[in-house]
Formats: sequence, structure tokens, C-alpha cells
Amino acid sequence: MSPVKLCVPGEKLCSAEGWTPGAGVYLRHGHVYSALAGYVLRKNEKEEQLAVISVVRETETQMLPNVGAVVTCKVTSINPRFAKVHILYVGSTPLKDSFRGTIRREDVRMTEKDKVELYKSFRPGDIVLAKVISLGDVQSNYLLATAENELGVVVAHSESGAQMVPISWCEMQCPRTHVKELRKVARVQPEYLQA
Repeated sequence: MSPVKLCVPGEKLCSAEGWTPGAGVYLRHGHVYSALAGYVLRKNEKEEQLAVISVVRETETQMLPNVGAVVTCKVTSINPRFAKVHILYVGSTPLKDSFRGTIRREDVRMTEKDKVELYKSFRPGDIVLAKVISLGDVQSNYLLATAENELGVVVAHSESGAQMVPISWCEMQCPRTHVKELRKVARVQPEYLQA
């Protein structure tokens, strides 16, 4: 298992035939591509299985968000079509570098997608649980969705700076001023709660 060559994000590494994709790569149209800048590693643990191809950074490996992974992210900006976020955790594992993600208007809720107004679902600074639905490509971000009851805003701060308390699936309230604000509130599962 030795580094073979240096590669950049989006670089075609090989045909998917005969290889199992590992960390730091993705499949597209029958080929394996690099998802990050680093060294290509080829590893064959057992002779009867396909060899694994992966890309690791020079200093250390890092977990990458995969399709279906639940991620924790921070909202950085909002417009009427989508919210931009920085992905901070994959599951409960903190990332060394944050990744950019996008939550599109149609991916906020399962029902009444055409009635979603992003400024009533998220605000910059909110901490959100979301699911990765697409890896995007070299130029674009990870696509994320909050269209499940367990996904949505988990931490939000009011204008007075207090951490708001969820009071329904679509509202949070400031404990100081008692002002209510609209959000797409997550029903947080016990495994995501910290003691």
C-alpha cells in the first residue's frame, strides 16, 4: 500500500471495472474520480476481492461525507432558491476541514415543497442536521436535504443572542424575549443529543 501518484479533485483515476472505490473517490459513468487533492492509494487486502482505490491527503486521512450520511452543518447564507452551509461533522465525527453544501428549496420538506420559503426554514448561523443526497462535482457543493422529521435546525440563536427552544416542528422561541421565529425544526434523535 504505497502512494502511486498525486491527483487533484475531479481527476479521472481509472475505470471502475476491477476496482472498489474507497475514501476520497467517487464513481461516475463507469470511472473512478478523485474527490480531493492527495495521493492515490491502491490496496488489495484479499485476493478474491476487488482491489480498493482511494485518495488520501499527504498528512492524514479524513472522513468524507458520503451519499446517505447524516451531517451537521452551519448555515452561512440564504437566498430564495437555496441555503449555503459548511459541513462540520459526518455523523458524530468532526471534520478537519469544512466542506461546502447546498440545501435547495425543494429539499427542505417532504410535503408542500412548492410552499417552502427558505427564510422561514433557516437563518445564517443556524446549526442543521441534514442528509447528503448528492456529492456534486468539482465546481459544485454537496447537495443536502432536510426532508425527514429527524432533520432540520437543531441549534438557533435569537436576535437577543439566546439559544432558542423548539416549540413545534416549524417554530422556535427565545427564552428571554419569548419572541417566536419560524424554522424547519429537527426532531432530534437520542444518538445526536450530548449529555
